[in-house]
Amino acid sequence: MKKTTLLNSQLSALVASLGHTDEVTLGDAGLPVPADVPRIDLAICPGLPGIEDTLTALLTELQLEAVVLATEIKSVSPGLHQRLLAHIATAASAQGRDITVSYISHTEFKQRTGHSRAVVRTGECTPYANLILCAGVPF
Repeated sequence: MKKTTLLNSQLSALVASLGHTDEVTLGDAGLPVPADVPRIDLAICPGLPGIEDTLTALLTELQLEAVVLATEIKSVSPGLHQRLLAHIATAASAQGRDITVSYISHTEFKQRTGHSRAVVRTGECTPYANLILCAGVPF
């Protein structure tokens, strides 16, 4: 049995399969998933698991180079926005490398999920609680 934090076998296999610049979308309960993109559905009920807990678990194994957020999160869900930026800053410090954060419209965000290796659906019900995680390299 694994002894690292990320115990979900689908998430762990996804992280192990990623190459540099590959993208994974971490989404709320309502984010549409393109038909041709694999869905890893973690949602149990509204709020479980939350986007922050899922991000924290993923970051125990994922080297992160960049994050893309919907611009709308800044005004619609500012508290969550600030907490996500704090998680990203913590990850940057832990890995000893900056993580670029950029913003696109929610419409563009939904289109870009089509390039993801997978969409991870959480039980998060906060508006615009979605991130595109861009894999980095640890060397």
